[in-house]
Amino acid sequence: MDNFKNTSTDVASVDAPTDTLPSWNLEAIYPSFDSPEYKRDIALLERQTALLLELLKSSLPFNEASTLKAIRAWENAADTAENVMSYAEAVYTADTRNGRALAEINAVETARLPLGKAAIILRNKLAEIEDWERLFRMDKALEPYGFFIAEAVRKAHFQMTPKMEDLANDLARSGADAWQRLHEAVSSTVGAVDGKWKTVTQLRGMAADRDRSVREKAYKAELEAWRSVEIPLAAALNGVKGAAIAMDTRRNWRTAAGEYQPLQKAAFQSRISEKTLASLISTMEHALPLFRRYLTIKAAALKIPVCAFYDLFAPVGEGRRWTFDEASKFIVDQFSAFDPAMGAFARTAFDAQWIDAGIREGKVGGAYCADFPLAGVSRILCNFDGSFDSVSTVAHELGHAWHHDVIKSLPRTQAAYPLTLAETASVFAETLIFEGACAKASSNAEKLFLIEANLKDCCQVIVDILSRFYFEKALFERRATAELSPPELCALMLDVQKKTYGNGLDKNLLHPYMWAVKSHYYSAALGFYNYPYAFGQLFSLGLYVAYSEHKQGFAEKYKAMLALTGSATVEDIACSIGCDVEDGAFWRKSLNILEKRVDEFEVRAQN
Repeated sequence: MDNFKNTSTDVASVDAPTDTLPSWNLEAIYPSFDSPEYKRDIALLERQTALLLELLKSSLPFNEASTLKAIRAWENAADTAENVMSYAEAVYTADTRNGRALAEINAVETARLPLGKAAIILRNKLAEIEDWERLFRMDKALEPYGFFIAEAVRKAHFQMTPKMEDLANDLARSGADAWQRLHEAVSSTVGAVDGKWKTVTQLRGMAADRDRSVREKAYKAELEAWRSVEIPLAAALNGVKGAAIAMDTRRNWRTAAGEYQPLQKAAFQSRISEKTLASLISTMEHALPLFRRYLTIKAAALKIPVCAFYDLFAPVGEGRRWTFDEASKFIVDQFSAFDPAMGAFARTAFDAQWIDAGIREGKVGGAYCADFPLAGVSRILCNFDGSFDSVSTVAHELGHAWHHDVIKSLPRTQAAYPLTLAETASVFAETLIFEGACAKASSNAEKLFLIEANLKDCCQVIVDILSRFYFEKALFERRATAELSPPELCALMLDVQKKTYGNGLDKNLLHPYMWAVKSHYYSAALGFYNYPYAFGQLFSLGLYVAYSEHKQGFAEKYKAMLALTGSATVEDIACSIGCDVEDGAFWRKSLNILEKRVDEFEVRAQN
């Protein structure tokens, strides 16, 4: 399973929390890169991949015994590879100046290269089998692997020959992956002088300041900081997207006329139909007037004519400050009210130091949850600033971790879920926290703050992500014929922001460098990384309505749904809990909840 980075939480408050923030304990995974345990698993990975390749070497068609043996060998090697890579990346993202961690990432990439080759051969071998029903009758142990096998057979159509894929994987280390690491290194260290040196993460955090002059000053300093590194970041973005286009067109993600089809690939990776994707995007477009109305109400509450980009995260109402201890207790309580097992799990995560919460130079912005399949645990990186948004972010990532815990006993091939469903678990966790906080709000000002903060996040997840969807679609189209210069990338970003935010934002005060801010653009393997967050937001709202109406037994149904997320399409999984995600009517019901929140925001803002 992949690490999932939150798109909406790279803005922190200007005020640092006063309590001591925890650092995560990675020693329970591996004591260090030099430890016997880490070296053992690196060597184990090499042996496991060698065994897998040996099993796949035969030119004979698979029978029931060889099929099962090969799949299980692939699962073992893939779990080991993820465990060591997650550890190396955790060390690196906590401090991008750690040269040893970067070297280990490169070493693990080298060690797992044969695994990529093995996956290609395995798919080809599975695609050669004509009578799967006979094999399932011969060995019932194969039946749980039915979805994995069917998907692998389809994937076989979208890959090059094993030799070409082997070469592509090898070249990626010094190509697209290197461009991605360049973005991580540059974006985590770039900053500007504002009285004293501040990273862009700190500058973006000042967008939550109550003083508009502070927000404006930080916004201008941030744009200048991105401008100072626009050339290497534009090169990185062009390199990543150029590599994706070059490789994927050779992998048959194209029309008969040879036109690249990145959306087809994105839908396949998300395990959703193109009809579901179209329905989701249409719903997001349908929501634009609602969120423009919200921004107009917000501008009036802030006593300004119209919001600028740097007003998007400005607080309305009176929110409280949270210590990390207060946040952890509140999250445990809210999770426990929904499901005692989920609450106990969260308590374990806090007590066992699973979370790295401090804000510091060299640490990447945003947040993510990493899964360690061999250990059966997770670790969470975030940048906790004492705001309710930070509390929500911790809950979001714990939602990912809970999802991991629910499926940790399943074989890898039944536990590898798509981004769409990954974000369902995390956003549902956020919803529990939001509803709990609203119920406990002691004044109109605090309730106003919470509702506005929720709408602010939803605006990012729906409106801003739609702008990123438009941007990436246009970027792929233009990058297919030429590289884009920094001014061209900025102009493209401004165009899509005007298209989505409309009259909700001052058209002269947008953010042309969002293409540099968002790390999701810098992945060759995953295009259109962002829309699954919108899927998760709207789908989770629908789930919460179902929970509100029928609480008895819902937590168990929810866990059963999470347990299915690695072994069916999104449509089938949604159907298991009574949702039709291909139907726009389902999505519009979720928008009705947001419309009620905007109505309440307007009433409370006038009081």
